[in-house]
Amino acid sequence: MPVAGPGHDVLLFDGGCAFCSRWAARLLRWLPQGAVEARSFREPGTLERFPGVSPDRCERALQLVRADGRVFEGAEAAVQALRHRRWGVLARGYYTPGLRRLADAVYRLTARNRGRSGRGGGAGRCALP
Repeated sequence: MPVAGPGHDVLLFDGGCAFCSRWAARLLRWLPQGAVEARSFREPGTLERFPGVSPDRCERALQLVRADGRVFEGAEAAVQALRHRRWGVLARGYYTPGLRRLADAVYRLTARNRGRSGRGGGAGRCALP
């Protein structure tokens, strides 16, 4: 469901999770500077800008709100963000039948287990149930 377009792409990630923060920062490094705004959905007022994006959706997966208001989540959010790169056309391989299903399954498994990663460490480690 489209939401009110922010006028530029916005990546919504879990800023309370070291794993998610690390991967959001990595994704931003792969993109041209300023192409995508990254915001923790946990920052006060962030989700108020996007009433169609619930905290529950953000807990489950990375969200990308495109400039036109379309929302993508999980692995597809990363693929859509990568369209800002010339080589991002390679990311479109995600839409190959079978590959998308596999990428989404790997993403869901990783997202469900992100709090169990010993690499998150300390206070920055997310506390998923």
